[in-house]
Amino acid sequence: MSSDSLDTIAILKTLVAFPTVSRESNLALIDWVEAYVARFGATTRRTFNAERTKGNILVTIGPANVPGIVLSGHTDVVPVDGQDWATDPFTVTEKDGRLYGRGCADMKSFLAAALGALPKFAAARLAKPLHIAFSHDEEVGCIGVRSLIEDMKDLLVIPEMCIVGEPTLMRPMLAHKGKVNVRVRVKGFECHSSLAPTGVNAIEYAAELIAFLKGMARRKSKEGPFDTMFDIAHTTVHTGLIEGGTALNIVPQDCCFDFEIRAIPQDDRQAMLDEIKAYVAAELEPGMKAIHPSCGFSWQILSSVPGSDTDPNDPIVHMVSQLSGANSYGKVAFGTEAGLFQTRWNMPTVICGPGDIDQAHKPDEFIETSQIAACEAFLDRLLERMRA
Repeated sequence: MSSDSLDTIAILKTLVAFPTVSRESNLALIDWVEAYVARFGATTRRTFNAERTKGNILVTIGPANVPGIVLSGHTDVVPVDGQDWATDPFTVTEKDGRLYGRGCADMKSFLAAALGALPKFAAARLAKPLHIAFSHDEEVGCIGVRSLIEDMKDLLVIPEMCIVGEPTLMRPMLAHKGKVNVRVRVKGFECHSSLAPTGVNAIEYAAELIAFLKGMARRKSKEGPFDTMFDIAHTTVHTGLIEGGTALNIVPQDCCFDFEIRAIPQDDRQAMLDEIKAYVAAELEPGMKAIHPSCGFSWQILSSVPGSDTDPNDPIVHMVSQLSGANSYGKVAFGTEAGLFQTRWNMPTVICGPGDIDQAHKPDEFIETSQIAACEAFLDRLLERMRA
């Protein structure tokens, strides 16, 4: 291996030291990656957000005129604000076979392993290219990767498959739930609370819709559809934030709340949203507008990520199972960019990476060093499969 190369843990320490919380820029990390891969003759493509404060990078090694394999991961991490860490979250600390730091599990260890393996791929004669895709703002709705995926139209050949390296303990995962986050604004009609019947209480009408959402969630849990390969085998509906009102003696004019739907592939998120809006239009808004015509509900889609669902008989499933040594596969409830690769390019995609998702987003996030070793072995086997 070239003296310019670094091992996985050294790279991980560098990546974690970039505090790429989603609210901050990730460009310093992307710049470092670009400079590192240039040492080995890799070509790169960069895409940016509208403000050019955040970026993605697509790194390619190998022949450009045949379909290759994508290793995909995100560079952003969730905040550490208010969390009680025993160590500096942006300095990797090694103890008892574990590496602690923000992003060690989710998911900079996979990024580090891919970059650590790059010199070996560069030194080999490859039959097909390896693409390494690093994106921004995954944690806030898989936002950044969309421009990276769209930019693939300018490659000579679209890749044939994708491996998303989210933490799965190196076990292949064939699907994830689709997700939509919705913000609802309720406009009521303000008045003194002693005259409450002459006003429209935005909080109370919001509560009626939230109760309807809870009823929908109960229905899904009882009636399905079900997919028992998911930890939670049905679609879920959850209200997570609410704000409204100014004082107890004022009938509130405004209320705002956020809810999410996480749908299994057999379920239709849009049909669920249509049902929710139909309930509001038929059961809630007429009574509101009867008191004042300005009252009602408005809707904002905060983010939407399609689900992924790869056929168990697809060759990528057999390949990833062999590379990982796993004798089974599963499905995950958390969202990834896998559904976006599938939706845009019909690209079969499997989720498989080091670490445990149970460690993600927690204080003292860690990864077992044995998981990093397993990922390195996975990539070594991938290289042997891709040699000319």
